[in-house]
Amino acid sequence: MTQIIAYLKFKNNCRDAMNFYQKCLGGELEFQTVKGSVFETSGMSEAEGQKIVHSQLVSDRIVLFASEMMVPGDHPNSTFLWINCDADAEIRKIHGALSEGGKITAEPQQAYWGTTFSAVDDRFGIKWYISTLPVKQ
Repeated sequence: MTQIIAYLKFKNNCRDAMNFYQKCLGGELEFQTVKGSVFETSGMSEAEGQKIVHSQLVSDRIVLFASEMMVPGDHPNSTFLWINCDADAEIRKIHGALSEGGKITAEPQQAYWGTTFSAVDDRFGIKWYISTLPVKQ
């Protein structure tokens, strides 16, 4: 396991929140919007296209991820923990361990960004994302 990263979920105010955190904490901020992603659909409004699929605030000491894409079971303005792994085998091992007594919300699978991803709500109600998504350092 290389890192555990906080993953914040917002309802329609991710850009404002992440700009605020950048102002407070520094770092390089990047946004990926629905427009231009695999989630873009024909006939989508401009507002829908500007929703944040993924953002990251990165410095030499900080990594913070955020999104305003909600899936069933998500709560607006909530926190998930992201485990950034080195290999798929590590994802499967951690996924299995964290899901004991908890709830699997996404089996290990190929994600749209090209790596393996899984999600678990552990027995204590903590939400985990587990992936091999490379983090810029």
